[in-house]
Amino acid sequence: MSSKLQVILLSAAVVIIAVVFEAMFIVNQTEQAIVLQFGEPIREIKTPGLKFKIPFIQRVVIYDNRLLNLDPPDQEVVLNDKKRLDVDSFTRYRIVDPLKFYQTVRTEAQAQSKLEEIVNSSVRKVLGRITLPELLSSERTQIMEDISSAVKDDAKQIGVSVADVRIRRADLPLEVLQAINARMQTERQRDAKEFRATGQQEAQKIRAAAEKERAVIIADAEKKAQIIRGEGDRQAIEIWNKAAGDDPEFFAFYRSLQAYKKAFAGDTSMVISPESEFFKYFKHSSQAGQIR
Repeated sequence: MSSKLQVILLSAAVVIIAVVFEAMFIVNQTEQAIVLQFGEPIREIKTPGLKFKIPFIQRVVIYDNRLLNLDPPDQEVVLNDKKRLDVDSFTRYRIVDPLKFYQTVRTEAQAQSKLEEIVNSSVRKVLGRITLPELLSSERTQIMEDISSAVKDDAKQIGVSVADVRIRRADLPLEVLQAINARMQTERQRDAKEFRATGQQEAQKIRAAAEKERAVIIADAEKKAQIIRGEGDRQAIEIWNKAAGDDPEFFAFYRSLQAYKKAFAGDTSMVISPESEFFKYFKHSSQAGQIR
């Protein structure tokens, strides 16, 4: 065999192998495929395994058949009571009709963009019919079912089956929260002032009542003390009068001793006649000594 023939045979083998490899393709367990001929879909494949196509004329587009995630950015929604919310939602979906999927959105990136529009539109439409108290009540489950049903119906148009739509979080916008916090702070400050004023008023009442009660108690005590003091003075006078009546000389002597005690207390100087009545008992000591 000549070298030229060998080259021809080798080239033919390479071409045959290339054609065979071009004609074969593998669909994995997690994939599904569309066979295109001159850009037009002619066959869809949903079973895994080794598959064949016309080489160089047909090509294959592979799609994932697993459950996929869509996590769009937060969107602002206006409720029926004019309350604004920042809503964070997520969606789980699967490509179930590869042919329709290719005909409508072609790629998974475009499908996610389209599905994001569908989800956002359904969320705005459903939440726009309710109020914030309804969203926070037991009706929340029915609201989520309404959103999910709307998304599922629209997603069928692009060959997608939506498994679930959920609102992960629904918060008031930051500026609204700041305004609410400021209003709450103002209300709490106003309540604190009212409570403080009420407390001061009650304190004044209690203090005034206590002062009044104190004055009454002191007045009653002084009244009783005056009565007791007057009674004591009366009894003392009676005792002194009785004593004076029983022994006038001893009473005079006792009164003189008290006078001497007061007169000579401390550093006292007196200028008085020795014949004064004040020194009566000094002049008659013998007589004073007889008094018992």
